[in-house]
Amino acid sequence: MGGQQPPALVTVTAGDGGRAASGRRRRGWPLVLTALALLAALTVAATALRDNGTLAAWEADAVETSDAAELRLGYFGNLTHGPALVGLENDYFAQELGDTALSAQVFNSGPTAVEAMNAGSIDAAFVGPNPAINSFVRSQGRSLAVVAGAASGGAQFVVRPAVTGPEDLAGRTVASPEFGGTQDVALRTWLAEQEYDADGEGDRAVAITPMANGQTISMLRQGRVDGAWLPQPWATRAVQDGARVLVDERDLWADGRYPTTVLVVRKDYLERHPETVEELVRGLQRSVDWLHEHEAEPELLASTLNEGLESAQTETLPEATVAGALEAVEWTTDPLADTYPQLLADGVAAGTTEEAPLEGLVDTTVLDRVRAGSEGGA
Repeated sequence: MGGQQPPALVTVTAGDGGRAASGRRRRGWPLVLTALALLAALTVAATALRDNGTLAAWEADAVETSDAAELRLGYFGNLTHGPALVGLENDYFAQELGDTALSAQVFNSGPTAVEAMNAGSIDAAFVGPNPAINSFVRSQGRSLAVVAGAASGGAQFVVRPAVTGPEDLAGRTVASPEFGGTQDVALRTWLAEQEYDADGEGDRAVAITPMANGQTISMLRQGRVDGAWLPQPWATRAVQDGARVLVDERDLWADGRYPTTVLVVRKDYLERHPETVEELVRGLQRSVDWLHEHEAEPELLASTLNEGLESAQTETLPEATVAGALEAVEWTTDPLADTYPQLLADGVAAGTTEEAPLEGLVDTTVLDRVRAGSEGGA
């Protein structure tokens, strides 16, 4: 047994005879060893290429792209989602998507919409930046990409009259739309800066309860919560109902600009259907342009946005409420990428996400093409 040779691959060709076959058997092992050496070299080369990103780039280039048969879009019934409301009501998205079937689904919070996206139930969504960051971090950059902005500003911390100032919040209960959402992170960050212990114990504790925006208005009215960090139109509705603005989030940013609503797309969808995503972004750009073009026409703005809210099964608003809410909002397709490191830091400090690199989260490739096309057309 100890001196037995390893089995060899024997190929027999008719007419060779035993001697010819034996000769080929002796030459087979050097060929096998050469093949193994070549395979090892290719493996080392592939590893090196993968480490420096070259192989990944080749693999990405090899992805076959096409127009999508359908696009499933998520959004909220909030005025900070105005471009989504206008794009759906004026058919801008459908017109740009052409033969791609469009369906839309309404969500109440960013984390819920992102969960649906991660589950493959929707392909793209208008959400706040913090849920997008959370998903990107947890998936190690594989889940989604921010392809454009939609709105800046439009979030405020409103309180009941009994709250006379920041120093009067100890022991009180305040609300945010959902744990880990953009307004929730902003609230927790601000409370920490005021040296309050969110959801903690002791003399500096402030309880935070998540609830739907519509419910928050009722709870404020009844005195069951003392304040809430709300997007528009809910902040303006609360003020019209007797609350007052304690903090306008624009005042917390150096230039007063921060992303409230952005457009995110599943990365696998973006990779396979970049043309379809570009069509969606073109529809978004048309919506933002329309909002700018008609900002001096409050009646038309209110009418169109209310039609969008009604389609989203959200209560419509008086023209004065729409006008008051829009004073706090800036429409822009700019995702304001420079703010994301601070948004991530705030989420880490608030305990809603973890520290991680954000390279690849904001991808403006499609947006840049849309903008270049718009400039060329002008």
